[in-house]
Amino acid sequence: MLNSRDIYQIENKAGIVYMTTENSTVKHEFASDNAKILQLMIHSLYSNKEIFLRELVSNAADASDKLRFKALSNADLYESDGDLRVRVSCDKENNTVTISDNGIGMNLEEVIEHLGTIAKSGTAEFFSQLSGDQASDSQLIGQFGVGFYSAFIVADAVTVRTRKAGEEKAVEWHSKGEGEYTLAEIEKEARGTEITLHLKEEEKEFVDGNRLRGIVTKYADHISIPVQMFKDEVPESEGPDGEKIAAVPAQWETINKATALWTLDKSEIEESEYKEFYKHVSHDWEEPLTWTHNKVEGKSEYTSLLYIPKKAPFDLWNRDHKSGLKLYVQRVFIMDDAEQFMPSYLRFVKGLLDSNDLPLNVSREILQDNKTTQTIRKGCTSRILKMLERMGKNKAEDYQVFWNEFGQVIKEGPAEDAVNKDAMAKLLRFASTDNNESIQSVSLADYVSRMKEGQDKIYYVVADNFAAAKSSPHLEIFRKKGIEVLLMSDRVDEWMMSHLTEFDSKQLTSITRGDLDLGDLDDEESKKEQENSEKEVEGLAERIKTVLGEKVKEVRFTHRLTDSPACVVADENDMSSQMAKLMEAVGQGAPEAMPVFELNPEHQLVKHLNDEQDEDKFAQWSEVLLDQALLAERGSLKDPAGFVSRLNKLMLD
Repeated sequence: MLNSRDIYQIENKAGIVYMTTENSTVKHEFASDNAKILQLMIHSLYSNKEIFLRELVSNAADASDKLRFKALSNADLYESDGDLRVRVSCDKENNTVTISDNGIGMNLEEVIEHLGTIAKSGTAEFFSQLSGDQASDSQLIGQFGVGFYSAFIVADAVTVRTRKAGEEKAVEWHSKGEGEYTLAEIEKEARGTEITLHLKEEEKEFVDGNRLRGIVTKYADHISIPVQMFKDEVPESEGPDGEKIAAVPAQWETINKATALWTLDKSEIEESEYKEFYKHVSHDWEEPLTWTHNKVEGKSEYTSLLYIPKKAPFDLWNRDHKSGLKLYVQRVFIMDDAEQFMPSYLRFVKGLLDSNDLPLNVSREILQDNKTTQTIRKGCTSRILKMLERMGKNKAEDYQVFWNEFGQVIKEGPAEDAVNKDAMAKLLRFASTDNNESIQSVSLADYVSRMKEGQDKIYYVVADNFAAAKSSPHLEIFRKKGIEVLLMSDRVDEWMMSHLTEFDSKQLTSITRGDLDLGDLDDEESKKEQENSEKEVEGLAERIKTVLGEKVKEVRFTHRLTDSPACVVADENDMSSQMAKLMEAVGQGAPEAMPVFELNPEHQLVKHLNDEQDEDKFAQWSEVLLDQALLAERGSLKDPAGFVSRLNKLMLD
């Protein structure tokens, strides 16, 4: 019989709260996050309640695919029944709907893992996004994924009876969706899983066979496993000419096409079928943004059907997030989440691959170092990048939707994939001084098309946030001369730009690094005025360097400023402050680099400092100007109290 001590050990690993009864049925409580998600799902998805059948049939088909793969190495798992199928039935008298399969099934530990835990890693972040608005929260539920628990949209209780192929013990799971469930050991002759939904009183529409048949046809035509419903006996009858028409016995009837969608020619597939198949492979309840379906022949033969989602999953940035494609070999399902076929910066891509060249007994280890894998990965990556480039050119609104969701992931690309760096550069979007809006909509090609005559560089600034980038003192001379600057504030930007050095033969140049040289953009009259202004405060830079000592690498005059008295920049060969912050954020120490302190010789504060004869005040003013520049550049100071004290003292003098 069921051993509650075994369950305790299993569930303790999963962190699930539990309690036992004296008999063989064991009662358990969902963790608090699980219960919250369950209730939110029931209320948020009610307007699209028929998706429960799509999700449960899809899961049943997956279970059949997994058995077919396992049976490649152990045919005994078929237990003399290799005719895989999914069956849907209803019982009007008892107000139930049942979905059953003869697939792989589950044992006790798997039931607890898959049915006892809704919440996944990252759930806290998921809940932090909830607004209380049902419409927007339902969008988030779509990101979280629904799956099995969609059953509770229409059912007030669900019973699952399952036996894993090749094992004797079977398990019954039962829950009313109110925060707890029970487990019991049962007898079950057939392998696989049977899910019975005890429908709510107001959901009687789903005990209508024709209604269920219509939903299955709508959502499951593309599933390669036959989906069957019971057809009642047709009694013997007479034809129009008095001839006898033989009776047709009651039987299970396949109601879907049961043809692997990706094996069909593109001309045979409706757009609606592509969209429904996406929901099957991704368990997303929104339609995809776009897709590409290709059959490749030659040295490697494979079919790919790849989708770009509209919304990012809530756990996209979680380290435990599973990504990758469904892998089939010669139409036989091999594995979910085969991440070897897509670089990590395309981990949001959903879909499948069907290869004719990989062995049926392929493992993740074999995939890791396999020429066929590398060829397919190269082809799929190129295909996705080209599809996104076309979208950016021809469907700007759709591309903006994509970029808002996945832009930061794409920005990881230049550092990871030098081969496709140029292709990725065409996909990048940024905020810009051209419109001063935070939305990232400006491409590098847009920037180049607007470059001023004589300009040979693409200028950018990286800051902690958009407001800081937009108000950076380093922009002053560029605004004065009408030169566009890209405004970057994503955490990954500094890392990306350290690997992306040019576009269209034009150097990408940070305006916060090194000495500014505008080249032909500076006219002779301006250069002469700059020389004269520096002569007026000659010797000041050396005097300030003496006071500041090792706090700065160098003190020099600059003409990148028009309104600010001073700024700090990174030396051409040193790590920028943004890169140092990024390194610290990921737990890697960064060598401390002293900034270059630049002064605006035309600013009144700098002229005042030049005239200051009191050495103590001169030192204080020098420190205050440096702290102001550091604050504008880095957003914080090592000694803010010292800065306030010096500033207060100068204000009182």
